[in-house]
Amino acid sequence: AIGVVYGDIGTSPLYALRECFFGSHSVPATHENVLGVLSLIIYSLLLVISVKYIAIVMRADNQGEGGILALTALLPHRTESRARWSALILMGIFGAALLYGDGMITPAITVLGAVEGLRLATPLFDPYVVPVAVVILIAVFAIQRHGTHRVGRLFGPIMVAWFVAISVLGIVSLARRPVVLTAIDPRHAFSFFTEHGWHGFAVLGAVFLVVTGGEALYADMGHFGKRPIRFAWFTLVLPALLLNYFGQGALLLTNPAAAQQPFFLLAPTWALLPLVGLATAAAIIASQALISGAFSLTRQAIQLGYCPRLDIEHTSHSEIGQVYVPQVNWALMFSTIVIVIGFGSSTALAAAYGIAVTLTMVITAVLLQVVATERWGWSPAVAYTVTGIFLTIDLAFFGANALKITQGGWLPLVIGGLLFTLMTTWKTGRQIVAARLTARALPIEDFLTRVVNTRPARVPGTAVFMTAQPRGIPPALAHNLRYNKVLHEHVITLMVTTQPVPHVPPDQRATVR
Repeated sequence: AIGVVYGDIGTSPLYALRECFFGSHSVPATHENVLGVLSLIIYSLLLVISVKYIAIVMRADNQGEGGILALTALLPHRTESRARWSALILMGIFGAALLYGDGMITPAITVLGAVEGLRLATPLFDPYVVPVAVVILIAVFAIQRHGTHRVGRLFGPIMVAWFVAISVLGIVSLARRPVVLTAIDPRHAFSFFTEHGWHGFAVLGAVFLVVTGGEALYADMGHFGKRPIRFAWFTLVLPALLLNYFGQGALLLTNPAAAQQPFFLLAPTWALLPLVGLATAAAIIASQALISGAFSLTRQAIQLGYCPRLDIEHTSHSEIGQVYVPQVNWALMFSTIVIVIGFGSSTALAAAYGIAVTLTMVITAVLLQVVATERWGWSPAVAYTVTGIFLTIDLAFFGANALKITQGGWLPLVIGGLLFTLMTTWKTGRQIVAARLTARALPIEDFLTRVVNTRPARVPGTAVFMTAQPRGIPPALAHNLRYNKVLHEHVITLMVTTQPVPHVPPDQRATVR
């Protein structure tokens, strides 16, 4: 789980704090500002990831599957409030569409953010940042066919080394300026907003970068299960992230000029190139969380009827959620490469990154309230209070990121809007076709009666007609009899279903009626 789920959120230290003090809506790296921003980061990680996603949202699994489509599938279908139910379903589909846009941007910004560390070693690497990032991304998508389990087994030790390394870097820097630990006091966060007002609100757009992996974490739940994800978060990932952010804050208290690259400047000169190499490996892995999540979302979208049927390869004998979808994989690769070439740097991409996830988080909070009251039996007072707190935080992050729409934030919204239109159009079209086929379907009993009465000509051989509805005659069979006036000697109607198990015993693979 560490090698797949936590790559995204685990590499946020590469660019998150830098954007707070060196980005488009940055503030000066003064003593008060550093403590205020750190306080915001600490409580964002605790409230959004630890409480909202790890403790509560991950309870909402649909047969072990996670992600916003799984949450949408848990919504009770109440006929007396059909309009409300339809609106909630559409919100869930839009949230899923937005995650695809995020899945294109996450690999781009994480790999670029890591490779850009080469510039600190020597400016000679500057022209090669984008080409190197493109080559790395091609390699990342090329290995997806081996399955999440094998990829995670390969990436797991690397991510453990990454979290240990960023912990050590943070501890060393923290030891020099332990005063930075006072950022634990939430009053620093409130003072930050009091002092900066609207500008402080805009900085939230950069602070949000520390929690962007929350939705991917939930979407990947079907690949590994809840317990490994929760255990890894509280024992390794959260402590490592907090230590590193504290370390970067301590560095900025000592040297405010380090705001241009606070993560890499934590390392001594001799360790810079090895750290860039490890960061690049971690960034490659960070891409995995969204890629795996996109595969899971696609499978769920197909099951719910919002996506055409695609090739789905199950890559595990034990975990039904571990799937690989080739068409989605290559589409994501092409889109990500175009984004890398188009934006050219992680700083330029930071404006585009985040707004889609914030909107998805808002939708998740709304859907969670319905599931909590109508599925879990929470009292309305408790459900509204808990989700109201989450919704307030999510809306604040969304508002801050909305300020960046003209600077690149439009990209994931356009991608999400396009995919939402395609998904809902496909669903509506399928419903229209299914309704017409059902209306025209001839019951088996009526068909047999007609055959007995009309006695059509029989031709040698066996005809197999596929059907999606076991109770009616397939349209192709009815048309064959109507226009060709013949039937084969043996007629078989065949319906294929997929069982939620890795293997079906040979004696149970066919049911004959």
